[in-house]
Amino acid sequence: MTTTQGDLAALSRYIFRAPQWYASVAFSLLIAVVTGIAAFDSRFVLEDAWQGLFFVGIPTLAASVLTPWVDRRLDGQLTPNRASLLALFCELVTVGLLTLAAVVVVLSGPLPFVPTLAQGFVFDVLLVALASVFAIRLFVSMAVSGHRLRWAILPASIQTLAGALLLFVYSGTMTYLEIGGGPLAQSYLSRPEQAPPQLSAIVPSDFVLLAFMCALYAASTWLFLVVIDQPWKRSLGVSVLDFGRGFIGHIAEGSRELEDFFEQLGEEAVVPVTVLSVRREGDDGTPGEEKARFVLPMIHPGPMGEIGGGNLPQRVAASTEGLGFPPHATAGHDFNLVTEREVDTVIDAANRAADRVEYAERATESYHVRQGDVGILAQAFGDDALLVASYAPNYADDVDYSVGLSAAAEARAGGLREAMVVDAHNSNDGLAGEDLGHVTPGSERSFDMLGAARTVGIDLGDAPRQRLRLGVAWERTDWTPTEGIGPLGVRVAVVEAGEQRTAYVLVDGNNMVPGLRGRLVDAVSDHVDAAEVMTTDTHIVNTVEADNQVGAAIDHDELAALVVDLVDRAVDDLEPVVAGMASERARVTVFGNDRTETLASHANAMIAMGGALAVAFVIGVTAVSALVFFLT
Repeated sequence: MTTTQGDLAALSRYIFRAPQWYASVAFSLLIAVVTGIAAFDSRFVLEDAWQGLFFVGIPTLAASVLTPWVDRRLDGQLTPNRASLLALFCELVTVGLLTLAAVVVVLSGPLPFVPTLAQGFVFDVLLVALASVFAIRLFVSMAVSGHRLRWAILPASIQTLAGALLLFVYSGTMTYLEIGGGPLAQSYLSRPEQAPPQLSAIVPSDFVLLAFMCALYAASTWLFLVVIDQPWKRSLGVSVLDFGRGFIGHIAEGSRELEDFFEQLGEEAVVPVTVLSVRREGDDGTPGEEKARFVLPMIHPGPMGEIGGGNLPQRVAASTEGLGFPPHATAGHDFNLVTEREVDTVIDAANRAADRVEYAERATESYHVRQGDVGILAQAFGDDALLVASYAPNYADDVDYSVGLSAAAEARAGGLREAMVVDAHNSNDGLAGEDLGHVTPGSERSFDMLGAARTVGIDLGDAPRQRLRLGVAWERTDWTPTEGIGPLGVRVAVVEAGEQRTAYVLVDGNNMVPGLRGRLVDAVSDHVDAAEVMTTDTHIVNTVEADNQVGAAIDHDELAALVVDLVDRAVDDLEPVVAGMASERARVTVFGNDRTETLASHANAMIAMGGALAVAFVIGVTAVSALVFFLT
């Protein structure tokens, strides 16, 4: 993950799950009661509270109830929870503006050089508040539900219309218009005697002004959205509104809307899926029950949460017959799957590969080769080899797809049939600095990996094979994704070849804080002859924080003790096995070359410039509103 991508993912900390609709409604009614007590001056406090509940709470309640109903019939996305929270926010905007206006009126007399303002100023601000509420709801309706302007007006206007209707009826405006209709119409459409006397200041022209300002604010909202959307449509061919809607929906409500957006960006790719299957020896000498399976699809488990391939490791592990080990492949964010459905294609390819495995009962001892910054721990099973590359104690993040393919080819050049190249992904300093340690084609680090892979390929091709035994152990742990540990917990496989024992430790997390990998390897050094620690790079842990690495939130001593215990349990589980490797290709839809970086760059630029642009629009619209009031 680059700094740009990290900045985008980090925005998720500002997004929260919408509270239950009844909680938002209850709080909005409470605010209405408190506002009534503060704003009105009746003989009884309860009467003030009732007036506040009626004049402030009813429009909010109407918006909470009617908005999702109207929006859903227009194929929108506003749930009752979202609609109620939006209505509450708009109520707070109205109350805040009216409170500010009342304070200005009170202070206008005593302050020098400030003209004395009358009650009419408060009602002017009320009209601005009602128009602002309409603009806010229109923006959300277009951005979250994806409505066109002419349809977005319907759900957006509910709260403003409800407030305006109450003002019309209880201000006695009907008497100005001299509308007939008999006693029944007069009884229901003109009730000034039952309203606070302050409402009598409202006249028919106020409703004309309100309609004009709503039209002005609607045009400004539409223009703002068009301006910020144009760069996205020109360069990516998609709408920023689709991205924002999906991003908020996923973080706030766990929806899959974001995948629909990613599908528009996706490109088809063919990726290898390599399987190392280990089976117990059968009674007749044939491979028996599967004990463990390493599955390495050259896909990146992103982009975040369970969107796309974010939950790839868990899905892969759940699909295996034996204990599943899904380490991180050599692929970056450009190889994120666009939808979770694509994971099924990967699993199908893994199962086809498992069916073609040719098993061998012998393996080499593990070899560790270091060249430049990279160290590779490699071990051959028959004519196939597992290579685990780590840049620890230096910092590194993802290894480019093409570098991993080349490394596998270099390893096979030594005489190996198949090579599974794993990115251990076990030492990184988060998102600090511009150079996050990506291993890209043409870099010194990429040539270090290629050279080390060729060396171990030659060494393993000539190394003697010895009888193979394997033991496994795993612990789900009590740690949660918010603490950097996914549902697969910690898994350990100990491979014994002759007199040597090698431990492969897999932690379900996204990279590790610096130094932790070395500490875990040292902790098991008295129990096995060689060891390497890997992470799955699961992005379940990155829903809230972009760099929620293993070790950032959990106690290192506890993790080390757990790893030592699992290694001991795996050693106790050692038994004769046979192992083999095979690969299949899967045709999937991924983000595509440079799309992730382009997307993140556009989003960050929109956020930085969109805020300033929004302020400019607000200032301009406010100035026009003030001019209208001055002229009228």
